[in-house]
Amino acid sequence: MRIFRGVAEGGPSDVELLAAHVAGDPHAFATLLGRHYDHLWHVATRTSYTREDAADALQEALLSAHRNAGSFRRDAAVRSWLHTIVVNACLDRIRRNKARPAVSLSADEDDEPRDARDRVAELEMSLVVDRALAQLPPDQRTAIVAVDLEGHSTSEAARLLGVPEGTVKSRCARGRKKLAASLEYFRDEGNRS
Repeated sequence: MRIFRGVAEGGPSDVELLAAHVAGDPHAFATLLGRHYDHLWHVATRTSYTREDAADALQEALLSAHRNAGSFRRDAAVRSWLHTIVVNACLDRIRRNKARPAVSLSADEDDEPRDARDRVAELEMSLVVDRALAQLPPDQRTAIVAVDLEGHSTSEAARLLGVPEGTVKSRCARGRKKLAASLEYFRDEGNRS
């Protein structure tokens, strides 16, 4: 089954699935999540500092979306609505962690590829970029993730993050400058695999 802009060929649209969930269909929300889970997990891992925080924030976000599906106003795509809920859950967790820091019990902080086609070099570069992103302040990181990694326009990112476009532009500029300094090592051709 191929998905295009929230509609599976021969299947209901994202909006129809969300409406079916609100109406009591026990399988509609699971089908909707099946379409967007990989994207939402990617957003959570790029926005959070650790995989545990990403997993917890994603779980909180999905529970919130499940409970509050009736409040969806149709002024954005369902995927954008879910994206916003995930980003907000990640930012809430970051704020909570600042108030009461936690220590990870996991020895494994590396991302595992979700697809056998992933190459080791791409994974390694992704981990390096993730670590560099983790060094950015949350506001800069979420702006960079929305614009540079997720491909949203500045205006879409501003709407998703609930800030003016100029704020998104300045956060991206400051974040890119810090990332460039962190990733300076890779400018030398001999340091790339």
